[in-house]
Amino acid sequence: MIRTLMKSKIHRVAATQTDVNYNGSITIDRDLARQADLLENEKVDIYNVNTGARFSTYVIHGDKGVIGVNGAAARLVQKGDLLIIVSYAQYSEEECAGHVPTVVCVQKSAPGKTGHVETLLAGVR
Repeated sequence: MIRTLMKSKIHRVAATQTDVNYNGSITIDRDLARQADLLENEKVDIYNVNTGARFSTYVIHGDKGVIGVNGAAARLVQKGDLLIIVSYAQYSEEECAGHVPTVVCVQKSAPGKTGHVETLLAGVR
């Protein structure tokens, strides 16, 4: 059986810009995307901590410090909103047994409240 599990997550990163006139996507700081194992054009789900809005889009790599929501989804995010960016992948039963997702925590949650091992703490705000 194939199962879909969380592959990687950027936890609580602040949106730095929005551009409703850009053709979709989320622009993610290139280094941060690499730390989170996110490729360009990879599908991600975005969860807005401030509003509860949820949507799917794809990744484009951007300049240092940039987290930009583009296209129609820009109407769902304000500059400064905290976002959770999640990618998923499909794994065999054997792969599931030892799977540990990559989690980049940009801003700490309450200790012990994330429900997963925080594998990396990025120095981005």
